[in-house]
Amino acid sequence: MRRRPPPFRAAAVAVLSLALPAAGCRREAAHVFDESKPLDAEFSGAAAFEHTRKIVEMGPRPAGSENLEKSRQLIEETLTAAGWTTARQSLKQKTPEGEMEFVNLRARFPANGETGDALWKKPARVLLCSHYETKKFAGFAFAGANDPGSSLGVLLHFAEIAGKRPDFARRVELVFFDGEESIGQYITLKDGLYGSHHYAAELKIQSGGRADRLPRWGVLLDLVGDKDLNVRLPADSPEPLADRLLSAARDLGHEKYFGISRSSIVDDHVPLNKIGVPTLDVIDFDYKYWHSSTDTLDKLSPESLEIVGRVTMRLIEKYLLAD
Repeated sequence: MRRRPPPFRAAAVAVLSLALPAAGCRREAAHVFDESKPLDAEFSGAAAFEHTRKIVEMGPRPAGSENLEKSRQLIEETLTAAGWTTARQSLKQKTPEGEMEFVNLRARFPANGETGDALWKKPARVLLCSHYETKKFAGFAFAGANDPGSSLGVLLHFAEIAGKRPDFARRVELVFFDGEESIGQYITLKDGLYGSHHYAAELKIQSGGRADRLPRWGVLLDLVGDKDLNVRLPADSPEPLADRLLSAARDLGHEKYFGISRSSIVDDHVPLNKIGVPTLDVIDFDYKYWHSSTDTLDKLSPESLEIVGRVTMRLIEKYLLAD
């Protein structure tokens, strides 16, 4: 029997009212998708799993820890080697354990000679996101192989493939959120999603209230490596975006692994949706090892990572950049 999600993660939330910016507001030309040479064909589940393994074997990586800094450096080194420019976005927030510092990681692929504000203030068309810290537990060591290791493996390998196609990569921003996990037991309005709330607020300020200065779409990955893959998009997912992801899955013959949940989930996509960036949460929450000492590498499958990685890349290349 499949386990029902804990109520605090699956509690119903109000359907978001999203103002989708008109395509005419965007200056960049449509990306040309070549059906004979799709980027997703290069995605390797084994390569994504290797990235996951390197991070997970560092052990627990809660916010503010030395291990999280080590993983941050590894992520930066991997992205830089693939041609991406990275930036740290630091923030201090009050938590149930006092003030803490969190650090989001951003990555953009520069055009020739593009640096500084010219790189960071120009909105990407698509955000591809994950959180990268593990939840802190007092009673056991939580290494978070699936939550969030699996998503990190997919993003890092995505970056390696995309880096070979600058015309594609420069339209995407990769975001690694810190502080998704609550410091207390459950995510609440005041505890959890620290990094994504801050990132979304900064995006809104930078846009000056103009929809055409915001990213057009967002995709968040979370828990995507389970051997028994069963991705269910939250019930309140932006409909045009959910439809496109399901189309990408059908293109690749993976439609049985993707569907729509009857419940909604509180995750890092919520702050982005609230500021008008339609964002999907691609998540397999039907995972009995969630937040336990048994969320370990042996529960993951390179095949699952490859399915999610290919569908995500197909979604972005064919359906989000080509209109």
